[in-house]
Amino acid sequence: MPHDWLDLLSSEWWSLLGATAAHLELVVEAVTLAVLVGVPLGILAARRPLLERTAVGVSGVLQTVPSLALLGFLLIAFRGQIGKAPALAALVLYALLPIVKNTILGLQSIDPGVREAAIALGMTPWQRLRLVELPLAVPIVLGGVRVATVASVGMATIAAAIGARGLGSYIFRGVALSDTRLILLGSVPSALLALGCDAALGEAERLLDPARPRYSRRRGWIAAMAVGLLLAFAAWGWLLDHPIGGSNRPTITIGSKDGSEMILLGHMLADLVQAHTPLRVDRRFNLGGTLVCYNALRLGGLDAYVEYTGTALTTILKAPVQTDPQAVLERVRTELKDRDHVVCLDPFGFENNFAILMRRDQAQRLEIRQISDLLAHKRDIRPGFGPEFMNRPDGYPGLVRAYGLEFAHAPREMDRNLLYRALTQESIDLAAGDSTDGRIAAFDLFQLDDDHRFFPPYQAVPLVRAETLQRFPELREILNRLADKIDAAAMRQMNREVDQEGKKPEEVAHSFLRRKGLLLKD
Repeated sequence: MPHDWLDLLSSEWWSLLGATAAHLELVVEAVTLAVLVGVPLGILAARRPLLERTAVGVSGVLQTVPSLALLGFLLIAFRGQIGKAPALAALVLYALLPIVKNTILGLQSIDPGVREAAIALGMTPWQRLRLVELPLAVPIVLGGVRVATVASVGMATIAAAIGARGLGSYIFRGVALSDTRLILLGSVPSALLALGCDAALGEAERLLDPARPRYSRRRGWIAAMAVGLLLAFAAWGWLLDHPIGGSNRPTITIGSKDGSEMILLGHMLADLVQAHTPLRVDRRFNLGGTLVCYNALRLGGLDAYVEYTGTALTTILKAPVQTDPQAVLERVRTELKDRDHVVCLDPFGFENNFAILMRRDQAQRLEIRQISDLLAHKRDIRPGFGPEFMNRPDGYPGLVRAYGLEFAHAPREMDRNLLYRALTQESIDLAAGDSTDGRIAAFDLFQLDDDHRFFPPYQAVPLVRAETLQRFPELREILNRLADKIDAAAMRQMNREVDQEGKKPEEVAHSFLRRKGLLLKD
């Protein structure tokens, strides 16, 4: 394991440095904005009890909102825009509480005698604040900034779920691909970054404390250099997103839902566009569930991503389940175009259906071959499903109605990429996976037959904004070059190469396109 991790580190070190710089830049921007808002708010609140209770109360309530829920609200507020803007807003909101509270505490902890002396000297309120109160309160205020910064370093990893650049992309990819090396590649630098920020700001806090004992000038210089180095590293992260003299070529944004298959297909779309057009492609992959990606597409945050027709029918259109693949495709095409100005292009040639899975030895021992066979064992079976499956009409609620399955053990809800290992480790007995997932064969899992034909067809198709196709009409023909080029066996093999063999999704996708002759010679 350590050897594998070091090999990955050696191949990813430059990208990792860039991700670390982008991560730190997001944190610095967020904390700077939080200071610009929080310190003045704290100054006003320190003098007005009602405002103090309101400001601290509202900031405290924001802290209690789960991070993913807040990101979801902000995606709506930013009209589907993904990436830095909503992530920055979330970090600012989370950073406000410690900064506001410490500003209030710092000003209120000043000895009243000091204020009286300043008044006796004839100082105006502004002079007292600027020359006396703030200098004395700075160490405590900086303590709040220190807490906010360290918390923001951790929070910024979650922002990768909505396409923000940074170390979280490695963590989310690692979870999606069940690759602990990638998780470590994102989490170790994040932890070191938090420790570095904490140490540098802690030294600055002690340096500015007027009540400190004699402070080493050497330590002061080291602290200043550390803070300067962190700010310079953050500036590099900003330049990576805003290159000087950058290309003026138009850019389209291609996204993907989470999971290796979605990432692979997203890379294929991006590679085709880059190979056959002068357009730049901004790749925002592993964004999460269906509605995150679709709302971003509908509102302009994305230009294209891959979806399944059955998912579009039931989750996006909220329509009842249909079983005819062509009828589902035509309905999805018509209604998405009419309702949301989203164009559904031609299917890739394979379906990725929900697969109800068990360990093969357990299924054979209990003589369970199809989903209806579970009825005889519903008191003993321990199911586990992903969050999206638990809430979709073509997921657990519909499955229960179609088969009359009321398990004695409430389903355990977990990230769907963890279900396969939970199943093999016997933490659960039943899971909903993907029929094209290479881990089904790798873990020797058994897929139960859908004997009531409950699940709709799930053909993989590109969804593209109609406005994008109007601006770049050549994209329709280019993206449709993948039509009927990928069968289920090929998709399963590519998924296995990524999930089990540890290959990079971008390399597997590029290799497939070259084998099919879909790329220019390189």
